[in-house]
Amino acid sequence: MASAGMDARVKLRRLFDAGIEAADPRRVVPKHLPPKPKGRTVVVGAGKAAASMALAVEEHWSGPLSGVVVTRYGQALPCRSIEVMESSHPVPDAAGAAAAERILAAVGGLGADDLVLALISGGASALMPLPAPGISLADKQQVNQALLRSGAAIDEMNVVRKHLSAIKGGRLAAASYPAEIVSLIISDVPGDDPAIIGSGPTVPDPSTFADARAVLAKYRIEPPETVARRLERASDETPKPGDPSLARARLRLIARPLDALERAAERARDLGLRPLILGDAIEGEAREVARAMAGIALASVRHGHPVAPPAVLLSAGEATVTVRGHGRGGRNTEFLLALALALGGHRQIAAIACGTDGVDGTEDNAGALILPDTLLRAARLGVDAEASLADNDAYSFFKAVGDLVVTGPTLTNVNDFRAILVAPAAI
Repeated sequence: MASAGMDARVKLRRLFDAGIEAADPRRVVPKHLPPKPKGRTVVVGAGKAAASMALAVEEHWSGPLSGVVVTRYGQALPCRSIEVMESSHPVPDAAGAAAAERILAAVGGLGADDLVLALISGGASALMPLPAPGISLADKQQVNQALLRSGAAIDEMNVVRKHLSAIKGGRLAAASYPAEIVSLIISDVPGDDPAIIGSGPTVPDPSTFADARAVLAKYRIEPPETVARRLERASDETPKPGDPSLARARLRLIARPLDALERAAERARDLGLRPLILGDAIEGEAREVARAMAGIALASVRHGHPVAPPAVLLSAGEATVTVRGHGRGGRNTEFLLALALALGGHRQIAAIACGTDGVDGTEDNAGALILPDTLLRAARLGVDAEASLADNDAYSFFKAVGDLVVTGPTLTNVNDFRAILVAPAAI
């Protein structure tokens, strides 16, 4: 049992590692760099991949550069010409606001012969907070924390964030005009919509103040009075499609969740597995997604459909967790704990689920994995799986059984990665 279990662990981890490789900024940035301009080149950016993207630019750009990017604490890399700042994620802080001010200043006063190279990746929205006039950083933090606990989807959260910001929702691109601005974007959102990734600082924003108010109403979030007043001020809308200040904005989507799944599928074939990509934009409450995935895995074992063992079911997206308990965890560990309970220790199924940025929620793990004996080992330790799930305490559960996956920062981010291994016999 132990040796077979270790073999499943190795296979699952290799699949996850393949997904990370597909989104490595130093691999994907160089082939998307634009031609050098007649004038200056200014690099700005924000996100969990910002530092590694900036380093990749420096390594493959022959002319002079300047600029500033912001990434998460502990994820900076040494660059020669581009300043790398750090701030907080997922709840914004004063360092992020200072970085956003520096970024806006860097693109101010540029001319038509200049180029702004914007490096945008997941996490940019929280890492680059710049409150709109009349709103304090504390106001934004309060709303952000409420949204994180509400179960709101990332697109809904970013609609609100854009309308409370002086830099998101196309405002960074507008501030760069008349310079050309080329955005290199790594997607971490279902559907790969550039207007949602990092709250779309360099692309037109189709959403409105009314949309932002509707999100808060849907999740029964009572904002601070300053935020409520801001959201009623429809005259201060974000730049929309066709806005002349965005006429010189271009974008290139350089890495997507689907790229990670396709690379993992290639690795699966090398391991003798039949890969089936279920989707790259799967959303929903983590527990519900887990129950659906368990049904597909069990159908594969029992009927050979939708794919016969040995196989792996691959998916990406961003599940949500409505926090009702007091435990620790993220959407990947919550998904896996619910999956383990739904499978009931089935002897032919194992799984991994991890954030491709190396962080699940606010903890120190990327995610976790489950094996057929996960629930049994927990029971022997006196850890109640159902009670842990009810208390949103999946992190503590997987830490107790030794099944956390800890990678450290990956310096990229293409959303969550899930792989369910379906074996032809007991694992």
